[in-house]
Amino acid sequence: MATVDECRTALLELSDRMAEHAAEVGAKIELDRPLACTIKDLGVAFHARLNGGRLENLTDGDDPKAKIRLTATSDDLVAMVAGQLDLAKAWAAGRISISANPFDLLKLRKLM
Repeated sequence: MATVDECRTALLELSDRMAEHAAEVGAKIELDRPLACTIKDLGVAFHARLNGGRLENLTDGDDPKAKIRLTATSDDLVAMVAGQLDLAKAWAAGRISISANPFDLLKLRKLM
């Protein structure tokens, strides 16, 4: 089981990767939404604002107003960010859950 700090670090790495992808696709992706990530096995959550492909102000705790919600175990989150777990396969297998409106999901997919 990964630690809370490892999960926080993974989310920051994910933020950097999404920002790189956003720069590659340019201004084609306009996505400014509150995001929350729940780590099921640790019983913790993080929230941030997804803006310009980057997670801004990553903070501990849930955001009940989040428009995008990611739910995963600590190990799955760390493995996904490290490239050891394919997001689409993990989502299809029910290991990772992403809740958002369909248009946001399409935009988010381009960032990941």
